[in-house]
Amino acid sequence: MPRIPDVTLANPRADRVKQVRALSGRPARSRHHQFLVEGPQGVREAVRHATDDVRDVYLTPSAAERYAEIVGDALGAGLRVHVGTPEVLEAMSPDAQGVLAVVRARTSELAGTLAELAGARAAEGRPLLVTVLATVRDPGNAGTVIRASDAAGADLVVLAGESVDPHNPKVVRSTAGSLFHLPVVTGVPLAEAAAAVRAVGCTVLAADGTGAHDLDDLLDVAGPARRADGQPDLAGSTAWVFGNEAWGLPEADRALADAVVRVPIRGRAESLNLATAATVCLYASGRAQRAVHPDRLHAGGRARR
Repeated sequence: MPRIPDVTLANPRADRVKQVRALSGRPARSRHHQFLVEGPQGVREAVRHATDDVRDVYLTPSAAERYAEIVGDALGAGLRVHVGTPEVLEAMSPDAQGVLAVVRARTSELAGTLAELAGARAAEGRPLLVTVLATVRDPGNAGTVIRASDAAGADLVVLAGESVDPHNPKVVRSTAGSLFHLPVVTGVPLAEAAAAVRAVGCTVLAADGTGAHDLDDLLDVAGPARRADGQPDLAGSTAWVFGNEAWGLPEADRALADAVVRVPIRGRAESLNLATAATVCLYASGRAQRAVHPDRLHAGGRARR
């Protein structure tokens, strides 16, 4: 068990505490290019998968003992670990559960990220899977879709248009650490995102209840040997576009896609919420791609990166 550092932060009104707390707001995040990661799961994944970007780790004495592996990983990586009183951690963030990290916000350029991913997947003989969120503003939905994208084996998430800041604390919490498992690009107009993913060989599919194509029907015929002319192939490189929680995808946005696909509703539900529909579509693509490219996922279900 690692040696737990002594308590060094005891004043909840200290300047350091105020500076950390300010990162819950977008102005401070934009000014300092840093964001908060709250809770043990998110901090654990940040320490393990974004080590170079972690600036400071903060824990209460009881959390440091309970999550000794986080302390050990952080100290082993040479990160700065601070132990503060419960009052200090509460002042930094009421949602920290005694564990908090300050992490540098990286910005990724879409075309370069896609080119790198496409080259790697081509060398492996595997298709791409990309998630595009179009003006998705609810942080819980955005974070959940990032988490679902990670779980389904997607390679990239793009927050297009006027979508929520991916470093919003609620987005970060909702990803449950998946934010540190795959690249997330933001601040790109939807038309630019659609053109960029198409340029690297992705078929652009818009998920919408008005779609001419049924998701289950496409899954039944996925694969170039079974697909009829004019049908999108779920087994190929695919970019899914998901729209705003309230109004979905406007006609102009649907027109940017190669095809519009609906998720079948067999019962009497009026519709599916954004995160559920996105999860269903992404897993359909993951299943189709795996059937044609069985090495897409390794044992344990996580996508190879």
